[in-house]
Amino acid sequence: MLGIIGAMDVEVDSIKSRVKNKTVSTFSGIDFVCGFIENVNVCVAKCSPGKVNAAICAQAMIDKFDVDRLINVGVACSLNKDVIIKNVVVATDVCEYDIDITALGEPRGFINGLNVIKIETDKVLSDRLARTAINYGEKIHRGTVASGDTFISDLSLKEMLSSEFGAICGEMEGGAIGHVCACAGVPFAVLRSVSDGGDENSQMDYPTFKKIAAEISTAIVIEYIKSEQNQYSLY
Repeated sequence: MLGIIGAMDVEVDSIKSRVKNKTVSTFSGIDFVCGFIENVNVCVAKCSPGKVNAAICAQAMIDKFDVDRLINVGVACSLNKDVIIKNVVVATDVCEYDIDITALGEPRGFINGLNVIKIETDKVLSDRLARTAINYGEKIHRGTVASGDTFISDLSLKEMLSSEFGAICGEMEGGAIGHVCACAGVPFAVLRSVSDGGDENSQMDYPTFKKIAAEISTAIVIEYIKSEQNQYSLY
């Protein structure tokens, strides 16, 4: 089963509307919509913004629905001058920039247990999403997605994330979902469409472009599901 998680209604509603033969189950206050899109078995959920919400949702989806791969879809801010509003980012890896135990001698973002700073996404799943986005006519970028429980609208934070982590976009869920998936051994990917520049203009740009950016990312996921169906039909 393919799991799909977004933080907001605007990021998942159009995907949920495509689900046929659906059932809705609620765990930890989260509605999990399961059924079929293009004959592909899916489970779709809105986790609500933030790393803890995302982790709760991902773990429940893995435990309760036995998903064998997971896509985090949504919007993000740019952390790189070449990544502009409405561009698409498919993560090569994710990090949690707000983990800070530097006082104990570890580098910023070091994840105890996994003992890494960056968690690699699944190459096959990510490459297929990237190819789908290109075929859909979108400008894409590959690189690190940085996650933390902060809406990024500060130039100094943006510059730190770019220089210290090499991140090209920032958001609030992908790193946590990647963390859960890495612990559970579940392949995952993070696909984001850029809604703002992560700077002093973000509070104006985000409300303006959030819906447009979300529509781009969800459309790519739906096209990806169609391509999965085509692959299945070959066997």
